[in-house]
Amino acid sequence: MRSARASCIRSTLAALAAAILIGAPAPPATAADAPAAAAGRLASLAWLAGSWGHDSAGVRVEEHWMAPGGGLMLGMAREVAGGRVRSFEFLRIREWGDSLAYLASPGGRPPTPFPVKELGDHRVVFENLAHDYPQRISYRLGADGRLTARTEGMVRGRLESEEWVWSRAALGP
Repeated sequence: MRSARASCIRSTLAALAAAILIGAPAPPATAADAPAAAAGRLASLAWLAGSWGHDSAGVRVEEHWMAPGGGLMLGMAREVAGGRVRSFEFLRIREWGDSLAYLASPGGRPPTPFPVKELGDHRVVFENLAHDYPQRISYRLGADGRLTARTEGMVRGRLESEEWVWSRAALGP
């Protein structure tokens, strides 16, 4: 019994040493560290905070995000044409277990979760393959300071997408 435990400990130490030598990131030491890891990932999205907008052909599209705080980023979007709202959406990015998720509530409907798939420097991709459309939602901050948002997914067997490029904007009237 004792030698089996010692062998297990030796194997664990050897695996840990190998991970350190090859530079692999260590998992959180305890389950209590997981929320801290998620909070760090949420804080890395601070570049998304602010007001973003674009005007084209008489249509104003804008999206507004609050800075990360309390494990949550709150956002809202609307599209206005001819002085009337064509669409609106309530948005959240929140800690989701030890990760993050984007929750979209178009038109005020119940939220649909999109867990984070990729998180990089000034880029994030959320994905929910079980959703009808979109299945992916991404944001990227360009070197020019403009924000690109993209939705994509399969519609009747074809990949469809929409993309918006926004500049920093003041809150709309």
